[in-house]
Amino acid sequence: MPNTSLPEDRIPVIVGVGEIVDRPKNIAAGREPLALLEHAVRRAEADSGAKLLGDLGSLDVVNFLSWRYRDPDKQLAERLGVTPDHCYYGPVGGESPIRYIHEAAQRIARGECSVAVVCGAEAQSTATKAERGGIALPWTPFAHDVEEPKRGAVFQKPMAVKLGVFRPITVYPLYESATSAHWGQTPREALAESGALWSTYSKVASENPNSWLQKHFSPDEITTPTPDNRLIAWPYTKLMVANPTVNMGGAVLLTSLAKARATGVPEDRLVYPLGGASAEEPRDYLVRDQFYESHPQNAVLKAVMDLVEGDGRKFDAIELYSCFPCVPKMARRTLGLGPDVQPTVTGGLTFFGAPLNTYMTHAAIAMVRKLREGGKLGLLYGQGGFVTKHHGLVVSREAPKQALKQDISVQAEADRNRRKVPDFVTEASGKGKVESFTVIYKGKGEVEHGVVMMRTEADARALARIPANDGTTLAHLQNMDRTPVGTVGNVTTAEDGVLEWRVA
Repeated sequence: MPNTSLPEDRIPVIVGVGEIVDRPKNIAAGREPLALLEHAVRRAEADSGAKLLGDLGSLDVVNFLSWRYRDPDKQLAERLGVTPDHCYYGPVGGESPIRYIHEAAQRIARGECSVAVVCGAEAQSTATKAERGGIALPWTPFAHDVEEPKRGAVFQKPMAVKLGVFRPITVYPLYESATSAHWGQTPREALAESGALWSTYSKVASENPNSWLQKHFSPDEITTPTPDNRLIAWPYTKLMVANPTVNMGGAVLLTSLAKARATGVPEDRLVYPLGGASAEEPRDYLVRDQFYESHPQNAVLKAVMDLVEGDGRKFDAIELYSCFPCVPKMARRTLGLGPDVQPTVTGGLTFFGAPLNTYMTHAAIAMVRKLREGGKLGLLYGQGGFVTKHHGLVVSREAPKQALKQDISVQAEADRNRRKVPDFVTEASGKGKVESFTVIYKGKGEVEHGVVMMRTEADARALARIPANDGTTLAHLQNMDRTPVGTVGNVTTAEDGVLEWRVA
């Protein structure tokens, strides 16, 4: 029995989790996202061992991009036969499942509802195959009149878009090179750390029956470019990036401890949200102060550590968001954990699969199952955008001793640590010092061009191109034994008005 003086109808608890993976033999038989959502929610209720959906008062649906609906949250509620007071379909963001679970728990703690569901689904694999094959899917008609969610290029400067550094796969390498240089690693050492870390994720995925890619890859298999594992943006190969081409649905069911007991949910199903934190970076990554750490990420992770006596080693299980290696590499250092960290209970966005915004729904499901098997404390850390939005949540097998906090923002702490941001310019000459960089590749392993983020002689920030035919500068950037970060080169302006950087 929980040792707590809190009223049981104000103690939120996760009681059910449900998951579905759809691998249709016939493309036209693939389930649409709404169907995956419904299956996952009903499985979560079945997992709880109680009838709870009839009292659903809060429904959050994670944004999905593989199919477009008008009011998918309301359509799902109709399928479930419920009319929740809180019915929400959110914006794009990989941290959003953790935020929604946290907010649902807060609603229960405030007494606004007694049953809540957070769910998400994608059917990108089926949608992609159908489009390529010219197959009409018998799904709810695509809502062409519904505006596509804003992401990526919308928030970035025109020069970033022009040079191709406005998508996750080309922006995260800027963090990768800046962090490893800051930590004193050679590119070879940084790549070895990434390979070992990703191999650990793949091992967990190989043992997770719901993973899309159930194979344990060695570090070398992950980091070595081959025709099947091509370089996409230096230093990332295909096996180092998120895989969104999956069909998956997941749901988390919460209620109050009082209702869980009244409806007969077994005690061994209960996992309690204890608290957490959130913070954000500016969406335009070029107006951040630097790229070797994230102040919001640090603030969020330090806040969740404060819930466990300030010690990241107190967690029996953790899930560190894994769209690209730099994210968990940064996070585990802030948590004070070594390179032998066990970073996942799920398998990671490369190997388990990356149903776009809803991977952390599946991570929460895996965490609940893990804690039910043993252990006490779990950490769920989700992230969205380009190291932009951060949310951490601590969950426990033991009931909380104090009420769930309602103010979870640590934005002020993050902003307090922010240093002066350099002006961004598109015109410069003379010398430029490398702040960060990447090299973008075409489909067959050919260089498209390199991109350097540099500081000018006036200490402004600029983006510069390295043409594919500048082999000397590209070799300098991709030297495995010495980082080019901090090196100085010559800046010129090309005929199209774009700055170019050449090693001195």
